Formats: sequence, structure tokens, C-alpha cells
Amino acid sequence: MLTNGIRDGNASAASFDLVIIGAGINGLGIARDAAQRGLKVIVLEKDDICGGVSAWSGRLAHGGLRYLEHRDFALVRESLRERERMIQLAPHLVKPLRLLMPFYSHNRRPVWLIRLGMILYDVLSFDKRTGGHEILNTEATRRRFAGIAPQGLGGAAVFTEGQVEYAERLCVELAVAAAADGALIRTKVRVEEPVLEAGRVAGVRYRDTASGEMQEVRGSLVLNVAGPWIDRIFQRGAPPQPRLNGGTKGSHLIVDPFPGAPQDVVYYESKTDGRLVLVIPWAGRYMIGTTDLRFDEDPDGARCSAAEMNYLLNEVNQLIPEAKLSPRDVLYTFSGVRPLPYAPGVVEAKIPRSHVLHDHAPDMPGLVTVVGGKLTTYRQLAEDAVDDAFRRLGRGKVACMTAKLPFPGAQFDAAELRRELTGGGLSQRSAERLIALYGGRARAVAAEARNDKGLLQVIHEGSGAIGAELAFALRHEFAVTLADVLARRLLLAFEPGHALAEAPAMAALIGARFGWDPQRQSAEVESYKAWLSHLAVPQEAA
Repeated sequence: MLTNGIRDGNASAASFDLVIIGAGINGLGIARDAAQRGLKVIVLEKDDICGGVSAWSGRLAHGGLRYLEHRDFALVRESLRERERMIQLAPHLVKPLRLLMPFYSHNRRPVWLIRLGMILYDVLSFDKRTGGHEILNTEATRRRFAGIAPQGLGGAAVFTEGQVEYAERLCVELAVAAAADGALIRTKVRVEEPVLEAGRVAGVRYRDTASGEMQEVRGSLVLNVAGPWIDRIFQRGAPPQPRLNGGTKGSHLIVDPFPGAPQDVVYYESKTDGRLVLVIPWAGRYMIGTTDLRFDEDPDGARCSAAEMNYLLNEVNQLIPEAKLSPRDVLYTFSGVRPLPYAPGVVEAKIPRSHVLHDHAPDMPGLVTVVGGKLTTYRQLAEDAVDDAFRRLGRGKVACMTAKLPFPGAQFDAAELRRELTGGGLSQRSAERLIALYGGRARAVAAEARNDKGLLQVIHEGSGAIGAELAFALRHEFAVTLADVLARRLLLAFEPGHALAEAPAMAALIGARFGWDPQRQSAEVESYKAWLSHLAVPQEAA
């Protein structure tokens, strides 16, 4: 299928400066930076944009307050600076919000240490445009968060972080920006072996997962940016390499608003083990997370366990006594494996969160693996990786501009755009939805219906999503399957009912415009149902 030149059959005949394996936040960040600086780039992804761990985080752009405990001041400073850049460059997708951290007598971290941490946090974020921290006494804490357990409470700290409500949309816009600067992005292709010539990696061979066909692409430098899959890329043809990934699994629960629920994000020190548990207002519901467990299996199989669910529910019920949450209240769960460096014998919470560029020379010169990294610092990671690539390619360095480049949907006047969309036939609810998800690109979404008025119809009553979004996803946002569309473009997978009732009609709408026959439509719906296992509630605890 040809989608805006994305699945270009001539890719195997071309030679690239960079072959990037992985279309998560880091791979796409590198692709955008490299393409913007004039390098010839191709991205190869076995599933879909943001189809892996980038979608399974707590969706916060944070400075890493707890990294202060490990005296990693450089990482905290980098994270705080990049958090502010995300808020400025993608304001439609990254928004500041306040976090409340209670002072309890059971806390392992004394109040003086937390207050010192708050001061350091403000000092290290000296260039922020958001507010600094404040310390609340017990009475003020209870006024702000009425449902909080009073026993042992001695006040709270309140500070600012950023929320990336939909990391999927952030990744899609990075891909759009990279493609606009010339990067070729291919999804549904699985890299299986390196191309070795004269003792050097000269490209990769990959399999089209739809046709099964093997193809080859040449590149001066191959960057393995596959997150927790970095050690699983080459199935054959490569000499043994050291283990690089030591990821840990983090699980989250999604619940409806509940009695006593906070208005702020709450950053709570667990009574059970001292871990920091978060209760996060998210998309009209609440996200509760996260766990931190060693995970050596295939990251594709990461799912929330009953033990993790019970741990998180127990912590929330201790923090908010009137919540009384049980497994029956869990709408869905999700789990991801953090792409952390392999650090045997190191406690999970103390594994470094900074990124490393691992050179595979002398066994496989021409291959560099990106180890680690996190959502907040993706842009700096990309800048470091592209600077390194220029050095390896022997090119004169070109300045990085991404610290000042807005996202494609970032620049718009909300009131004017709202009037334009509603004047064009959209309801207020659908217009607000398009602005929230697409920012200034909402105009382009609505334009899909200019010559096809049927695409103005609402296809999902609960969200106000319109048919034009389906067409836009396939034509302009690299989507190939129904799961791509619902899980990572329209985000209806995270709505009540997961849009299962509407999925056949959506497949039919796509089919009529993109040539999906009835058999393909049915297969797409079934594949989407299978994908929903990522959101399953553990049955043994339900």
C-alpha cells in the first residue's frame, strides 16, 4: 500500500546516511533532527509508530525529582530543560500541571530532604516559565486534597511538571516533521540481519510482515534505537554481542473518577516498599502507577499481573480511604518495559536513566545502539546521537535546530480555529476534539471532508471523532491497519468500550475509500480485538 510515499518500494535500491531501527520517541526524534540537518534517513519499524514502550509510560514530561537522590544533577538539569522545551514547542500536546507530594510519618525520605530537593529542583530549572514549588501545612494540604488520609500527614510539597496526555500523537507529529524534511518512514517491516561487507555493517535486511518478502537497505551508519528490543533485533548473521538492555516492567491501571480523587497528580511514597506511586488525572479518568519489576522476556509480552494490580490498588486505598477501589473498578491496564541499561545486581530503582551510545566496533563497526533514554529527554538524546553520527560519517557538523523548532501542529489561534471548524459544519465537541489532538493540523483533518461530505459524520459518539480522521490517519499519518488508527492516531482504544462496537463501521468506511474488501475489513477488526490484549485486566483478579 502506498501511503504518501511512506511505503516506497524503491527504498531497497537507495543508500542512506542513517538507517534507524525503531519508530518510538527516540528513533523518531533522531530521524527528525538528522533529516532537518540534511542527512538522508530511513526509519524501519516492525509494528507502528509509537507501537512500543513510548506509549506505555506514565505520560509525564518530568524533571526526575527522584534522580536527585542519586546525585544525578546533570540528568535532572537536562530533564527539566527538555520538559520546558516540550511545553513550549508542543503546547497542544504537552501541558504543565501541578504535582502534590505528601509528607507522611511513614515516608522513608525525611521532610527536610524533600524540601531541600524542591529547592534544588527550582534552582536547576532556573529558566522555566512555570511556577516554582510551594510547601503546604497539614490544613492547607487537606483543603487542596480533601480525600487524603489524615493519619501521619504533616503537609505537602506542590511543584510543576508536564503531562503528555497522548504520547502517541507526539510521536506521530515527530514522524510527520521528519518526513517533511525528507526522512523515509517504513512500518510493518522487521529487521532481521545486518548486511556485512569487508567486516563492516553496510545496512540491514528486513522482512515485510504483510508479504513476508525480504528486502535490503544500505546505509553508512545503522542506529539501533529499538528500546527494550535492542538485544533482539538481529535474528541471524551477527556475531555475539554483549547484553545491553536491562529493562524493568512498569504497569498502570486506568479507573473512572472515584470518591476522594485528587485534582492534582499525587506523588505518594508507598507504605509497602517506599516506591513512589502516582495517581494521575488523565483523559477524564485516573491513571495509577507504576511498578518497577525486572523483566527479561520479550517486551511484546509485557502485561499487568494480578499482583501488580493489587499492589497499586492497595496503595491508593491507603492514600485515599474513601476510594475503596477494587479490581472491578479497573477499566483497563497497560504495561511497558523501560529501556534501561543492563546493570546486574543493581536495585531496579537505582539503574541509571541516562542514555548511552554503544559502538559495536570492532566486531560490527558501522552499528551504534542507543541504550536507555526517556520520553522527556528524547530531543537531547537525538541531538547527541546526530552529533555523533556526523562525526562518524566524517561530515562537517551542522548545527541542531530542534531546540527551537515547533511541532507541526503547535502554532494556531484556538478561538479562530474553533470558529473556522464549527463554521465548516463540525459540532463544537468535534471541533474541540480536533484542536486537542491535532492542534493547527486540525484544518488539514477537516479538509479531508471538503470533497467527501460523508467524512464530516461523527463515527464515535462518546468522543465526537469524525470520519475525516480515519482518512487523514491513512493518507498523512503513516497508519496502515485499523489498530494503528484506533490505538495510535484517533486514540479511541482508550475510550469506554474501546470503540469495539463502532470498529466494523469504521473498517467499512476505510474500505470504501482505500480498497479494503469485506475480508480485509473483517480481518482488521479481528486484529484490533487481538491488540486490545495489551489493555487486559488480569482475569484471576477480576
